[in-house]
Amino acid sequence: MNKETNIAPTETEATELLTWTTHPIKKRPLAALLVTLFILFIPFIVLSITSSQLFGFLSLVVLFASVAKFYFPTDFILTDTDATIKSSTQTIKKNWSEFRYYYPDKNGVLLSPFVDKSRLENFRGIYLIFNDNKDEVMAIIKQKISMDIETDQVS
Repeated sequence: MNKETNIAPTETEATELLTWTTHPIKKRPLAALLVTLFILFIPFIVLSITSSQLFGFLSLVVLFASVAKFYFPTDFILTDTDATIKSSTQTIKKNWSEFRYYYPDKNGVLLSPFVDKSRLENFRGIYLIFNDNKDEVMAIIKQKISMDIETDQVS
């Protein structure tokens, strides 16, 4: 056994500040039923119009993939160095230093890499969905993201 394996954890390991999981399908069962019926109905229409089982199946896959975050749980992890979103299909991890602004709403908060509104922020930023923890999430975000434009400018 190598002596180097007994080294204490390094300072680069992030300290976890807050972790939570959202599962929208459990909070909105009626919407879940309607969305599921819609996802099953549209491929039937596609199959009827095109007479192609392949197109019917593809429409089912595309529709389901577009709302997968609704059906499967998503984990959110805020550490002292970054914010992470783990879903069934991907993991997104971004450092706090990448964010310049945030936009809270009733369901969550968008963390944006831009100082001004941009059409790209939905693609470059991340959206944290609240789970009855809005105050805790916002306290961490306010601490980690400085929205003072003057301090973000490079001299």
